Amino acid sequence: MRLRAGHFRRGRLNPASYNACVRINDTAPDFELPDLNGGLHKLSEYRGQVVILNFWSCECPHVERTDELIRNWCEKKWGRYVSLLRVASNASESTAALKEAAARKQIPLLLLDRQGFVAGLYAAQTTPHVFVINDTGRLRYRGAVDDTSFARREPTRFYLEEAVDAVLSGKAPAVSDTEPYGCAIIRHALE
Repeated sequence: MRLRAGHFRRGRLNPASYNACVRINDTAPDFELPDLNGGLHKLSEYRGQVVILNFWSCECPHVERTDELIRNWCEKKWGRYVSLLRVASNASESTAALKEAAARKQIPLLLLDRQGFVAGLYAAQTTPHVFVINDTGRLRYRGAVDDTSFARREPTRFYLEEAVDAVLSGKAPAVSDTEPYGCAIIRHALE
């Protein structure tokens, strides 16, 4: 099945094969993106820390739901050992809307992927779609924040938390690949 830009059907993709060029335990592809103020950030500058790469949207209710979870884990549990890089890749979201949402939600760092290059590089499908990269730059987890789905409205398992905890302990995550669940990334906006 070939997915068109902005379309994602849960249950139709095999997570292990949706992006053969980005494999678990391989070095995560490096990139450089601007933040909301124009400062440039390279993934490789975060070596030595665990990185959560979170494809993010200012309009998605699933992002709204997971933002507080991720923020609490980062601030209260993992602290300085984990860097959270939120990446805004939706072509339909204006820079002004992103700035307003970042200010309202007190998001200190939001990277702009206006052309969808990094979303394409990582084959990110939804917001949120998270990737955990260990301190040596290896991809250790990709997929959903938790096990919420259309049929399961309340999460019973927190894949992202489990993955980061394992990586910080020097272990491989018990689950390293799950299907993302959220709003489709909009690659081309209608004018």
